[in-house]
Amino acid sequence: MLARQMLLERASMPAFDAIGHVLGLQAQAPLPPYIALWSRLARFHADELSQLVESRAVVRMAAMRGTVFAMTAADAALLRPFVQPLLSRDLETNPQHREGLVDLDRAALVAAVRALLAERPLSQAELRPLLAERFPDRPPAALAHAARGLLPLVQVPPRGLWRRSGQPRLAVFDDWTGRPLDDAPSPDAIVWRYLAAYGPATPADAQAWCGLTGLREVFERLRPRLQVFRTETGAEVFDLPDAPRPDPGTPAPVRILAPYDNVLFAHRDRTRVVADEYRKAMATPNGLAPLTVLVDGTVAAVAHAEEDGQAATLDVRPFVRLPVRVRDRVEAEGRRLLRFRFPDAQSVEVRTGEPSS
Repeated sequence: MLARQMLLERASMPAFDAIGHVLGLQAQAPLPPYIALWSRLARFHADELSQLVESRAVVRMAAMRGTVFAMTAADAALLRPFVQPLLSRDLETNPQHREGLVDLDRAALVAAVRALLAERPLSQAELRPLLAERFPDRPPAALAHAARGLLPLVQVPPRGLWRRSGQPRLAVFDDWTGRPLDDAPSPDAIVWRYLAAYGPATPADAQAWCGLTGLREVFERLRPRLQVFRTETGAEVFDLPDAPRPDPGTPAPVRILAPYDNVLFAHRDRTRVVADEYRKAMATPNGLAPLTVLVDGTVAAVAHAEEDGQAATLDVRPFVRLPVRVRDRVEAEGRRLLRFRFPDAQSVEVRTGEPSS
């Protein structure tokens, strides 16, 4: 998986191709897709992704697991309808909004939202009172939540632009891109691409990645075309027959991953990347995910970057004591990240602490 995620060796490919290869980048906040590409590409410049967002070749919208992803427009047209059952189910089960949506005329809501967003992109805060005028007996927040689940809503620029992002304003995907959604996305083709980017994997892994259920039958259909292995615990995992499988002794360099990086959430068995005992340590008081540091292919530390005046710092908190040679590599990679993240900083410093226990 590290090889396919371009984390063994940074790849020489355009950002657009990298985003397509990994089936989108998690983008709950504006910054993570930029860090994710920096971690993976040899010559990535942040403006490259901003230009893709401004040109509408890449869009930011709710997709896998109901979270926001930055995807190529072509992949968004495929993946959004693929995960629509997840988003529709949320309207029935979401404890905060489900009562306000009982017996709602969903077709009327969709038509109203389309009409409003055809005039100009609107934020959720702007959309709520306008929907309340049309559906006065419904909670405005529930209506806005339903709009997000029923319609493919894109977060338009400046949201998601490098160092000049704004609050999310929404447009309907087909109006924004001029591209219709795929009315019959192929689960087999999507699972094939998932394995190309995240395999070897189990059906449960693929389901954890997208948030859907029922993918085992897809794997069974594909079984004659796939390579099947057994893990050390006896679990059956599937892979593409010609996918790269480097020697287990291949060294994995230090990498610093974006908050919410794809590799942290793309499998049910997350121990391939982060040990169970460290997952709680990755949480922060405000609920935001930290940067994570891979050492030999697994998470060994969390980190936080900030700029104070003209000085940029990266505070690294390791889970275990790092050997001096590893610590040196972490700090070298950290300095590279700071120069990317804060290009105007006059000085950069990486501070590596000691394990808390």
